[in-house]
Amino acid sequence: MAQLKAIASAKIDSFKQDLIAVSSDIWKKPEVAYEEHEAHQNLTNFLEKKGFTVERSYTGIETAFRATFGSGRPNVCVICEYDALPEIGHACGHNLIAEAGVAAGLGLKAVLESSDAPKGMVTVLGTPAEESGGGKIDLLGNGAFDEIDISMMIHPAPYSILKPIFVKRMHLKIKFASKTSQDNALDAAILAYTSISHMRQQIKTTCSIHGIIVDGGCHPNLVPDKSVMEYEIRGLTTSDAHALYKRARTCFEAAANATGCQVIMDNPCKSYDDLNCNSILADLYLRNVRDLGVVDIQETKFENGSTDMGNVSYAVPSIHPMYKIGNGEMYHTRDFKSVTNIPEAHSTTLQWAKAMAHTCVDVMTGEGILDKIKQMHTYHNN
Repeated sequence: MAQLKAIASAKIDSFKQDLIAVSSDIWKKPEVAYEEHEAHQNLTNFLEKKGFTVERSYTGIETAFRATFGSGRPNVCVICEYDALPEIGHACGHNLIAEAGVAAGLGLKAVLESSDAPKGMVTVLGTPAEESGGGKIDLLGNGAFDEIDISMMIHPAPYSILKPIFVKRMHLKIKFASKTSQDNALDAAILAYTSISHMRQQIKTTCSIHGIIVDGGCHPNLVPDKSVMEYEIRGLTTSDAHALYKRARTCFEAAANATGCQVIMDNPCKSYDDLNCNSILADLYLRNVRDLGVVDIQETKFENGSTDMGNVSYAVPSIHPMYKIGNGEMYHTRDFKSVTNIPEAHSTTLQWAKAMAHTCVDVMTGEGILDKIKQMHTYHNN
């Protein structure tokens, strides 16, 4: 097993400059959700040249891809993200996530080509639109994870966490419409906003609700006949989020009744599930990343953020470790963007990518390990 891990690491090291170049190209040309055309082309061309079987626009999603090598089971999946934030660019480091996924894939391909190759295959899955749109949820619905045994990705952060706690996220659009010319739909929105603000003091500390008024009328001397609000609800678990949604719904309905308006609520964005981290898989990863010299890593931390990897984690045994880059800059800021394309960030990314490859080697070669991982997954899902 140690020899196979050494093969994976050596292969990743041999492609270091190529991997950095691919990541830097993505960083320099940021593309938002479902518009990651250049990133899609660069990553798929690179993987194809390295000997992977590549399926572009995978499952009909234009900027998704699947690159595979090997055959049979287990089928281990390493995930790439590559969408950017609007205006601010790669302030969440998805260029590094793409780099890590491709690097781990290259390391595992070398393992599967070796004289002592284990059985199995590696899938490098390109997943667009994590920041907005839920690309992994689309891929799940299209069957992209049906033949996957485990999945994993790593994410740059201001700190290193083995098992980050991500929360359930629901996105709501609330529309108020006047029934008569005297009914003020803006009053309904303001009343609802005030009610939610008062309710916020009475909710769990692991939950949150926040929103804006996106349409409050068109002119001061016209009574607004419609108003539109958008809210996000987050809960530590799905049940927490749904309980908070029910309370929020009563506020919107009461505001409509008080002002004589109609209210329509819908969920225009896909809901992100909380992260169901597989403890056995995480422990394997921890051992491997420590063997590579990483010592400063927390076991868990409440993030209050959300990711569509949460949805994947309920379908397939998964992990989502986070690793420190920079000097404490918070992601989704220009300061964090400034450290997502520097030499130190690339070196750290490839170190943690090696740990992904090594963990997959453990799953491929360890007797009974995959069964234990799947048993743990089934236990938590029940």
